[in-house]
Amino acid sequence: MIELYYAPGTASLVVHWLLLDLGVPHQLRRLDLDAREHKQAAYLALNPAGVVPTLVIDGEAIFESAAIVLHLADRYPEAQLAPPPGSLERARYYQWIVHLANQLMPAFRRWFYPQEAADESAIDAARDAARDAIEAIWERIDAHLAKQGPYLLGSQPSAADFLLTMLMRWSRNMPRPATDWAHLGELALTMKARPSFTRLYEIEGLTEWR
Repeated sequence: MIELYYAPGTASLVVHWLLLDLGVPHQLRRLDLDAREHKQAAYLALNPAGVVPTLVIDGEAIFESAAIVLHLADRYPEAQLAPPPGSLERARYYQWIVHLANQLMPAFRRWFYPQEAADESAIDAARDAARDAIEAIWERIDAHLAKQGPYLLGSQPSAADFLLTMLMRWSRNMPRPATDWAHLGELALTMKARPSFTRLYEIEGLTEWR
């Protein structure tokens, strides 16, 4: 049995989306973040960091969204969402997943929660720095897609594109969202056209960024 602990629109979105796209039977365990259910002892026993998502497979918990994305793509190779192990394309696939997880996701954290990175007098500066970092990454990825797209790995989608699309969604209310860049915008439209994305929105009750 597979269970996903999630909250709508958070980092769990990419895991939920992949489960739907892969056609994997699963059960959803929604957490109320406002009620701090993710900080209660029962959940912390599964995920000591107290964040979403957590994927439980046959009673064993896995956390960190990027790690779960990598695992699901490997667990269901028939979907061809990851290149063959040992190939150069596999290295590039790892590169993009790690880049998104190590560079873009922390920058979003600083954008949404600048008070974690700065005291009250420097919050605006912290957000500005986070925005600059995010937009610089969009610029680099868009340039890559222009030369080697339309997907991160070229002509075929991979699990990395699912993660990238979720992060583009996170930018939707920023002064300059990811879709302001032409090739990122095209990728977003292509990924959102997948039937699994429509189903994801229906289940999670999402409306923005359709």
